[in-house]
Amino acid sequence: MGKTRFILPNIFTSLNFLLGAFSICWTTGAFSSSDPILMGAYFIILCVLLDKLDGFAARLVNASSEFGAQFDSLADLIAFGLAPAFCIIFAYKNLAPSFFEANTALMAVAFSVYVLCAAMRLAKYNACDSDAYHHHFSGVPTTFVGAINAIAIVFLKNREGFFADTTSGTLYIPVVLLLITGILMVSPLFLPKLQPRKNKAFNIFQAVIIVITYVAGFTFITEKPIVLGFLLVLVGCYMSIGLAVGLIQRKSIIEEAKASKK
Repeated sequence: MGKTRFILPNIFTSLNFLLGAFSICWTTGAFSSSDPILMGAYFIILCVLLDKLDGFAARLVNASSEFGAQFDSLADLIAFGLAPAFCIIFAYKNLAPSFFEANTALMAVAFSVYVLCAAMRLAKYNACDSDAYHHHFSGVPTTFVGAINAIAIVFLKNREGFFADTTSGTLYIPVVLLLITGILMVSPLFLPKLQPRKNKAFNIFQAVIIVITYVAGFTFITEKPIVLGFLLVLVGCYMSIGLAVGLIQRKSIIEEAKASKK
């Protein structure tokens, strides 16, 4: 098969890279002005669904490489670093222009923190963490954070009057979420990975949830409340429960990582 085996995983990575770029283009109205926030968020969700396929394809055809790892990180930076930040900022710019003008400095800070944290998270993973923790993520992964922000902004956009009342404190929720998720990416917290466990019942439950999530992800474009609600509850539960478990098991996780290096 030779070098041709590297084509398949790089195709998935290229799709992620392009979908992330298209998200920014649609969000900013470069290609279309028809509900740009929904389309920008949908492209991010598609990136989330495709993200694991490049790694799976690489293992399937034995085509893992340093180039693939670096290319994947660049694609993730576009899809889950830049694209969600643009989606949030342009949601304010398009839907609450007066609030955006009054809080431009806050928007700039949130944008900067989020994008820089995404870049540092990816660089740190490649340099230090890729082989350190086998069952946990160190810091919240960019894929998950990108999904949270994309789902949340569409969910809130669909709430009647959310962006209309510029005096409401709830209007700060998306930009605060952007800041918090940015910091979580580089935090020393641990989040369990979605992978097979010893408990067969849990593995079946996990597989069913993943299948339902993929179906919900592809139908995200419909903006159906049940789809948005399911995805929002799912990511919320996974993050809150997962981080709590990681905090409880923190000592054992670090000890296991040190032992594996010896």
